[in-house]
Amino acid sequence: MSLIRRKIFVLSVSVVIGLAILAVLILASLTFGAKEASFWDVLASLNRLWIFGSNSVILNRLLPDYIDWSLDIVLYYSRIPRTLMAILIGVGLAVSGTIMQSVVRNPLVDPYISGVSSGAAFGAVLILLTPFFTGFFEYASISFQYTSISLAAFIGGLGAFGITFLIYRSAGETPLSFVLGGVIVGIAFTSLMTILLVTSEEALHGVFFWLFGSVAYATWDYVWILTPVIVTLVLVSLFYAREFNVILLGDEQAAHLGINVKRFKRIMLIAAALLASICVAFTGIIGFVGLVVPHMIRLAIGNDHRLLLPLSIVFGANLLLAADIVARFVIRPAELPIGIITSFIGIPFFAYLLIRRGKRYAM
Repeated sequence: MSLIRRKIFVLSVSVVIGLAILAVLILASLTFGAKEASFWDVLASLNRLWIFGSNSVILNRLLPDYIDWSLDIVLYYSRIPRTLMAILIGVGLAVSGTIMQSVVRNPLVDPYISGVSSGAAFGAVLILLTPFFTGFFEYASISFQYTSISLAAFIGGLGAFGITFLIYRSAGETPLSFVLGGVIVGIAFTSLMTILLVTSEEALHGVFFWLFGSVAYATWDYVWILTPVIVTLVLVSLFYAREFNVILLGDEQAAHLGINVKRFKRIMLIAAALLASICVAFTGIIGFVGLVVPHMIRLAIGNDHRLLLPLSIVFGANLLLAADIVARFVIRPAELPIGIITSFIGIPFFAYLLIRRGKRYAM
């Protein structure tokens, strides 16, 4: 079997396996929750929603009383958008981490480590706890409040990345400089956020959403906003899979092969920051997805981005959806923030990478 055919075979088998796992996780996500429902009840409800859409709720007065119409409401307005949101965020964070690791050539990089998540959380908390904005929100609609907070988080994430990128450039664009720059920026924005929390007299309940991450508040509006942005940026990364492979050969070799290395790196890092910021803007801080997923795939199939990027899409969705399901069950009937679950996965993995790869970055 030729090398190309072998890679196509590996990609096909891996994607099929990943999608099969994802299908199981989707059904589990739709079945498990505060409202008890059997697998067959969920399938029946999905069938009604497929045929009648949201109007199936209205038809409860026309069709038999023994049908549990409340499950249709739960699925349509809560579990389906929540499941889709988890998939989208998993894809976005995994691809963002893949891009960052490839461009910087450092497996310790991801949106969380780069400071983007802390900056986005700071932007959201600033809006939530600043008296001027909280006073204004009393007269604004809930949809406007959520939109404003998400926009502030998005701006905060991009701002944090901009500072990290400036540090990275000023320090010679080395693999270590990006990590250290991200750590510095993350600590700075976390410190600013702590000042806000300590000095604010506002209720802190809404803040915890941004500090620990969750998809529990997913809505169809969020899904419709996120889908075109994440899909577009992911397709852009797939289009440049060959260039990512060339970059791994080294900047000088890539330049000889016709790539404007600095321009390519800047564009891809901006795309990665956009992906991470839009995800954090709608779900809060969910760390380590962009660290764990691409590195695990690299261990399995290597560094070829024609395989790595598509598989990061599939298994990023798997990881975050699985984490969301676990978050619902650990302290039932309450829920844990999904960011705590991903941190429990990512922290030991980060420690393992640091121990294994740390010698490469010795001074």
